[in-house]
Amino acid sequence: MEVAIHATPPSAVLLLTLKEIEVHNYKEEFTNRNRSVKSWLSGSVGILSMAFGTGGAQAQTTYNLAGLADFTGPYADIMKDVTSCRRGVVEWWNAEVGKDLGVNLKVKDYDTRYDVAQVASLWPGAKSELNPVLVFGIGGPDAAALQERLPADKVPMIMATAGYGYGWKPNPWVFNARPTYPHEAAAFMEWFRTKRGGDAPLKLGIISSEASPAYVDIHKGMEKFAKDNPKILEVVETIYTEVQPTDLTSQVNRLIRKGAEVIQVQTNTAAVVAVRRALQSLGKNNIPIMMSAHNSLQASGKAIGGLAQMEGSYEAYGMAIPTEDKTTARAFFEKLRDKYKVSSGYNVACLMGLNQAIVAVRTIESAAKAVGPTKVTGEAVRTALLTVPITSEQSFGILPSLNYSNDAPFPTKGLTVNIGAVQGGKYVIVDQNVTVPILNKW
Repeated sequence: MEVAIHATPPSAVLLLTLKEIEVHNYKEEFTNRNRSVKSWLSGSVGILSMAFGTGGAQAQTTYNLAGLADFTGPYADIMKDVTSCRRGVVEWWNAEVGKDLGVNLKVKDYDTRYDVAQVASLWPGAKSELNPVLVFGIGGPDAAALQERLPADKVPMIMATAGYGYGWKPNPWVFNARPTYPHEAAAFMEWFRTKRGGDAPLKLGIISSEASPAYVDIHKGMEKFAKDNPKILEVVETIYTEVQPTDLTSQVNRLIRKGAEVIQVQTNTAAVVAVRRALQSLGKNNIPIMMSAHNSLQASGKAIGGLAQMEGSYEAYGMAIPTEDKTTARAFFEKLRDKYKVSSGYNVACLMGLNQAIVAVRTIESAAKAVGPTKVTGEAVRTALLTVPITSEQSFGILPSLNYSNDAPFPTKGLTVNIGAVQGGKYVIVDQNVTVPILNKW
């Protein structure tokens, strides 16, 4: 039997008597047991619960997590998968880890429509309502709206996406489980050059857009990496397109004439489809496209009419690849699906939810061990993230081992990526734990 005692301001003392318990329809049971209930002082975070068993009372402190989501904006089609999978991680942790620590976590999601103004408008109310120890962020609007507020509010935010160069600043309160998109792309380029063989630099063509600061940041990072490593990579040209291009035949042909061996598209699925159609029409199916998680082979294959259309192309990012291969990450997902009511399929959107949630719960776990289960705060969570590594084993292979510092919002050393491809019409993992090179800021 569990009695939930809702939080009151720190200055108030919440006193439960037997008479009050009777109001909650527990009179008969508690009379028969002849038990008395002690008074508890509840902190300004969460809920204090008392579980009664034959061994006596075991206290659990519940802490709130604010989940930012996009249920009605541009990413509404994948958001149920993201939120279902991150909630599944929290439920698993509560049952199998937090219970023994005396800690319980609750998530409440807020629809931001992937809009900066909406995030900024919702946050004061969410903070007041939940007093959360951590926030789940979805993308750029969340970071843009809150990165200046969170240090004062002393609440860290864990993002679901890779990072950006413009967010690469010391003393962060917004954190990424993955490095920047250029970090991940640079790892792929070094891997592909080695696979190709020879001493010449790999010639890269980039399709980008000026419609988003994030898109501009990606190609600037790659141009900086090429400039710093001329023996490894040469960017033959960066071509700007509209944000949702349809026909890029002339642009792709220009990259081919300049000798591009790979075309990087880390903007969106529409751009991937347009580039692939252009390569097909030009008879250059041997030139691969390299993409990221958000415009993955799965997503782009669906948009173009089937994965087989993406034959010979690649994706690379710093989390598990959601193929049919029997991996520890997939086994963990199946456990969440079968036991903790995760309704998502095993896809990139789900893995984005899994990666941020596993960082969150493992960090809260470390914080609770450091300060005690009743004293966890946002500041304690951030301190734990910066001081206690999260091993790949702790994330069931969803992420590489992570070591954060005050230097950046993501680990800058020891990171790896996994690489997926379409080969023979099948979605497969072609390499794992590929080292991410050291990049200079851009």
